[in-house]
Amino acid sequence: MMKRSFGEHFFDKGNTLFLTGLCFVTVYPFLYVLFASLSDPAELIRFRGIMLYPQGFSLEAYKLVFANPMIVLGYANTLFYVIVGTFINLLLTSLGAYALSRRTVMLKNPIMMMIVFTMFFNGGLIPNFLLISDLGMLNTRWALIIPAAISTYNLIIMRTSFLAIPVALEESAKIDGANDFTVLFRIVLPLSLPIIAVMLLFYGVTHWNSWFNALIYLRDRELYPLQLVLREILITNSIDVMTTGVSDADKSLLSETIKYAAIIIATVPILLLYPFLQKYFVKGVMIGAIKE
Repeated sequence: MMKRSFGEHFFDKGNTLFLTGLCFVTVYPFLYVLFASLSDPAELIRFRGIMLYPQGFSLEAYKLVFANPMIVLGYANTLFYVIVGTFINLLLTSLGAYALSRRTVMLKNPIMMMIVFTMFFNGGLIPNFLLISDLGMLNTRWALIIPAAISTYNLIIMRTSFLAIPVALEESAKIDGANDFTVLFRIVLPLSLPIIAVMLLFYGVTHWNSWFNALIYLRDRELYPLQLVLREILITNSIDVMTTGVSDADKSLLSETIKYAAIIIATVPILLLYPFLQKYFVKGVMIGAIKE
């Protein structure tokens, strides 16, 4: 092996220190929120500086958050939007990508150009609102699912991935009597698990973090997703329902830890999804981004 020079060792050490510092800067805000949510409210109010551990220990904020019926209802609604919405997203995106990736489909290029056009130009908020209203989806769960059923960006990635699958596989299957649905669900999709995992992550995170469409299209609070409930807690400071029976002084102390606890409760579930999809993520993106 060739002996490494001083400059190479220096670069490696510096690179390691830089990336370590970058990781700390990236992770610290989340750790701060976690430590603050577990801290004693009185000690948290007095604390100043970089927080490396909880100030005291208290789970009162989490108890009050879970005692709020809107948090539990928001969780249930968000799970519905994520599960049902992501399933519809994957189904329709797969169908569209498969059709546009077949070499025998007529006018596929003009159709693809029209689809790409929607990435740069759209009707705007008011026309979309009027459309949702005229379709009878206003103030329903479908207003958050159907209009966002296909992402153009994700469709392009999946289409490019399908183009990389050898045509011989499709031709041999059709010789044996398979139709397009059989080819898609029994050949193409099983060979595209990495890109499906990426789409699952993209669509799932989008549904989990979505709140603006719910703010525009929903009026019934029973349909609110978790992020919209969290927005009310963080922005409008609506913690009264959580602190019923608590004195004004204690309510003022608990308000901060309740906000931090709500952020953790809304963030942790989607973070737990990443480790299971990480091994597919880079491979799936590369498959969808590079065409040989």
